[in-house]
Amino acid sequence: MSSQLEALPHRHVLTVPAMGSAVRMARETAEQVLAEWGVRPQHPSVGPALLILSELVTNSVRHAAVLSPNVTVIFAGGEDTFAFAVHDRHPYQPALYAAVTGPGSTGLATVVELTLGLGGTAVVRGDADGKGKSIWITLPL
Repeated sequence: MSSQLEALPHRHVLTVPAMGSAVRMARETAEQVLAEWGVRPQHPSVGPALLILSELVTNSVRHAAVLSPNVTVIFAGGEDTFAFAVHDRHPYQPALYAAVTGPGSTGLATVVELTLGLGGTAVVRGDADGKGKSIWITLPL
């Protein structure tokens, strides 16, 4: 994690089985965490953040479950930043920005377009052992 993210004062970690219910649990947890951190549900970044989170968790469930029985979502927040990562133990690391410029529309293209449209960042970080990855989204609040 970058030093900017490490400096965020709020943290919450959710680990769920890599199954369809993971999407609902991740969204509900995000809503609860944001409320606890004082972010109103009407904030303009909340709806897109939940959509981005849902897409990333869905991708982990669909594509990584064979090698990753669990999906972990890490939430981090501060006064003007909301960040989250979706982590699984599948080694494939998608090229996020190629999804936007590549042929056809994908869920990852939507993730990147929404993130950039809000002035945020999207980064893929591989695990040290090369057998997993996290996709980090950072959004301004």
